[in-house]
Amino acid sequence: MAFRASPQNHNPNNDFEVSQPPTDGVSSLAWSPRANLLVATSWDNQVRCWDVQQNGQAIPKASQTHQAPVLCSAWHSDGSKIFSAGCDNQAKMWDLQSNQQQQVAAHDAPIRRMAYISELNMLVTGGWDRTLRYWDLRSPNAVHVHQLPERCYALSLNFPLLVVGTAERHIEIFNLQTAPQQVYKKVVSPLKYQTRTIAAFPNRMGYLIGSIEGRVAVHHVEDPSDPKANFTFKCHRGDGNHIYSVNDIAFHPRYGTFATVGGDGAYNFWDKDTKQRLKAMQACSQPIPCCSFNGDGSILAYAVSYDWSRGSSEYNPSQSQNYIMLHAVQDSEVKSKPRKK
Repeated sequence: MAFRASPQNHNPNNDFEVSQPPTDGVSSLAWSPRANLLVATSWDNQVRCWDVQQNGQAIPKASQTHQAPVLCSAWHSDGSKIFSAGCDNQAKMWDLQSNQQQQVAAHDAPIRRMAYISELNMLVTGGWDRTLRYWDLRSPNAVHVHQLPERCYALSLNFPLLVVGTAERHIEIFNLQTAPQQVYKKVVSPLKYQTRTIAAFPNRMGYLIGSIEGRVAVHHVEDPSDPKANFTFKCHRGDGNHIYSVNDIAFHPRYGTFATVGGDGAYNFWDKDTKQRLKAMQACSQPIPCCSFNGDGSILAYAVSYDWSRGSSEYNPSQSQNYIMLHAVQDSEVKSKPRKK
């Protein structure tokens, strides 16, 4: 597949470009757990799905529409259905086989985050109405409504660990195996500024927090015996005083290392255990709002579009374009390396 040249240099790393991308900012990316199907949600009210081929070509498969911008997405564990939600205060379920969409959840304000809990056969949604809601898809009413301390900004699930981040730096941790309706632990983010994203460790012992201040915090659920196990590090920082938001974090499914993407248009690969950056990629001409590894970790999908980190006053529709890129991941970029002494 030939790479497309771009005067804006939105693809300095020569990654594969997805055809027919969204016409407005991309808000989430999620891969099917069963196939190389990629779904994207966006501010143009659309949910789009592509079938990614072995050669990196992404074939548009189908799309669905919401009544307002779509902010988040998740897959059913069997790969047959896609969940999406956003500013219409609704969560919808899209059955790929029938190509039908139905409402399965609702909040009193936009739904910002969601995840499908296959072990409980439930959908969990977090909204700006300061609630976390659990849904049995066979019922129109929430099984449980949990009052959050603030608006939901971030959510990550790795059963039984569920971690939710809200405005004002609150973090609530749930053990879904023993008490899904009770908060296991409440903490305040170790980062000084607004939480942007959270990613639960593959081993479920802790989580990463990314914030608007260009830092990531490595934090454990239980107090670690090693006081240095919890730490923060700088990333997505420019020259001088330029500080960019950490917009998304994704763990590699095989190696347990992770990628961060930010408002500086860069994506980087990290190893928290050896406390080092494994690979720094060249920065794109626009921010990267979200990213996601496919099931075997061979592809990192990321979006290049405005991320709203500098507000609506900085948004220029005539200059802002939207892309979804596919990076062919090399082992050398994501495999842990011995720390240099």
